[in-house]
Amino acid sequence: MIKNIVYQHKLEKESLVSKKYIFREKLNSVKKFVESDLIKVITGPRRTGKSVAAFLLLKEKNFAYLNFDDENLLKVKNYDEIVKAIFEVYSENKYLFFDEIQNLKNWEIFVNKLQRRGYNLVLTGSNAKLLSKELGTVLTGRYIPIEIFPFSFKEFLSAKGLEIKKEEINVPEIQGRILNNLNEYIRIGGFPEVVVKDLEAKIYLETLSNSILFKDVVKRYNVRFSQKIYDLNNYLNNNFSSEFSFSKLKNILEFNSTVTLQNYLGYLEEAFLVFVLNRFSFKMKEQIKTPKKIYLIDSGFCSQVLQRLSQDFGKIMENLVFVEILRRGYKQDRDVFFYKTKNNKEIDFLLKKGIGIEQLIQVCYRIDEIKTKERECGALIEAGKDLNCSNLLIITWDKEIEEIIYGKKIKFIPLWKWLLTL
Repeated sequence: MIKNIVYQHKLEKESLVSKKYIFREKLNSVKKFVESDLIKVITGPRRTGKSVAAFLLLKEKNFAYLNFDDENLLKVKNYDEIVKAIFEVYSENKYLFFDEIQNLKNWEIFVNKLQRRGYNLVLTGSNAKLLSKELGTVLTGRYIPIEIFPFSFKEFLSAKGLEIKKEEINVPEIQGRILNNLNEYIRIGGFPEVVVKDLEAKIYLETLSNSILFKDVVKRYNVRFSQKIYDLNNYLNNNFSSEFSFSKLKNILEFNSTVTLQNYLGYLEEAFLVFVLNRFSFKMKEQIKTPKKIYLIDSGFCSQVLQRLSQDFGKIMENLVFVEILRRGYKQDRDVFFYKTKNNKEIDFLLKKGIGIEQLIQVCYRIDEIKTKERECGALIEAGKDLNCSNLLIITWDKEIEEIIYGKKIKFIPLWKWLLTL
């Protein structure tokens, strides 16, 4: 039976690798590790193209493939039988690709054994915990983490067949096409199937969210009060780019305890449905105690829950900027935070580099009104003084300029240009 399962997966692999895919930018930095004996671990939400990324990473190699979303495979108790079947179907093979490995009980012990035997392993998983407890305990120092999110704006443009040349970046027609695509990107998001196959975003994203909640949260953690976690996810979706406190959230959603609420929120984070961002403070205790901010994995989720898109455009932009910051390698609550000045003026993003503050960023849809400009610039200048940071940036929809305001230089950059610049 096991041999038949492995053979079916081989046929699936041959079908999948024969297709054309959008190359993922993240792979440029990890291609050099393909032949390393370090385990390559690709994580991210479901349907973001983790399997495709692995296929692209291994496309020049002869590799075996198993998908652990297959319930028949999970019934196998003796994992040596799996290895035996792999080599019966594939013969000699150095490279092994295991998809959605977190579904396999005690997978880390199985993988550790294969790694010690000299096999080159690529794993994918839809749970952030894959990179923490299990990997950190058994495979410390022997793996390379690779996070795959929905398409970046650059990847979105590539999928739409729009290649932007540097020398054309200031041509009005090109900028118009970029902005047209940016509006579409914000509306439908970056999940590959929505972008490439032109699927109806609202139906797709709603179905995907429910699937992730059931498979990666309720089922995986045996959640007793499943309706509560659906309510929590719905509330967070409707309040993205906003502050919350555990005590207030507990009362609103009528949870019996803050501990249960925190556990449920942790499950949503591990499934990549939401991100929780701390407020920056040099005192760790204050970071833990102060209210947090919530963000979603994809702008498509943001757009689908809003009734009046134009009135909340700034919040969608803020969410989009946050996810792009993560794509660029910054880690939440280590390298990126939000911040409030002593006078309670909010800074959307504070980027750290080592022990120093690298940059302060505000995100604002329109900066034309004097009051809006004074509010955003005033907050940046005050925070810059608090934190001894002079790298001040405001990301807007279409304004590009540098200004000296109260003796401080502030750079304004359009969202599309920031997204296309590394």
